[in-house]
Amino acid sequence: MDQDRKMFSGNWTCVKCNGAITELPFEPRDTSNLMCRECHRNSRGDRPQRNDRRERRTFTGNWSCSDCGTDINELPFEPRDTSNLKCKDCFKKDKGF
Repeated sequence: MDQDRKMFSGNWTCVKCNGAITELPFEPRDTSNLMCRECHRNSRGDRPQRNDRRERRTFTGNWSCSDCGTDINELPFEPRDTSNLKCKDCFKKDKGF
């Protein structure tokens, strides 16, 4: 777990297994549906994790970089306006990477 995340201490009870919950990554407003980590994990079943929900899409086309004129054939988004498209190198240069 992230070291910088604030944890809240308390004396709560899991609604599934009646186990003690002493620490949560949020301060609960309502304790009627609190679950311990294990019961929460089990209740998720085979649902995809947050990072797995969206399939990464790529869009192909014939575009040009607005700075250097390099051909751009693939993008991770579908451009609405191509007047300010930039290749990876020009994008990184502009952002200071």
